[in-house]
Amino acid sequence: MEEGTQRARMLRGELYDASDPELTAERRRCRALLRRFNDSDDEGERDAILRELCGPIGEQVFVQPPLYCDYGWNLSIGANTFVNFGLVALDVTTITIGDHCQIGPGVQLLAATHPVDPDLRRSGAERAAPISVGPNVWLGGATVVCPGVTIGENTVIGAGSVVTKDIPPNVVAAGNPCRVIRDL
Repeated sequence: MEEGTQRARMLRGELYDASDPELTAERRRCRALLRRFNDSDDEGERDAILRELCGPIGEQVFVQPPLYCDYGWNLSIGANTFVNFGLVALDVTTITIGDHCQIGPGVQLLAATHPVDPDLRRSGAERAAPISVGPNVWLGGATVVCPGVTIGENTVIGAGSVVTKDIPPNVVAAGNPCRVIRDL
């Protein structure tokens, strides 16, 4: 893989080298901002740090620390969204959370993935696929959303679910793997 193009490869969902110096520097920047965010007791200060750290952040967004992510700038959160304690957002590509969402404690949004071929995985190559959480979605506590998943608007995902495939709008879904239980 060529030096200097790793960020573009990562964002396109191609294999990339996470040890690239540019990406390493970006993760260090993110960790420094996360330390400030997670250590602050001042909501105004946390909001300012969140807006410096992340992509677009809507009005009236509240993120309860601690928050963990890789880069920050690939994470966007829509207006009037509440994120409870301990969100993990492996934002090696875009993770979009819509307006009016409720994100339970311990939720993981995992856009990062690794090759299944053992030799390629051993080389350190990584890949990513975007995650999209539609507006007015509720992700129950400890939900895991896997790479490349889209969750449709107004959907409720039950606590502890592992979402491996797209979930349509206006449903209740739960389980491992997550599946639709009923329409709303």
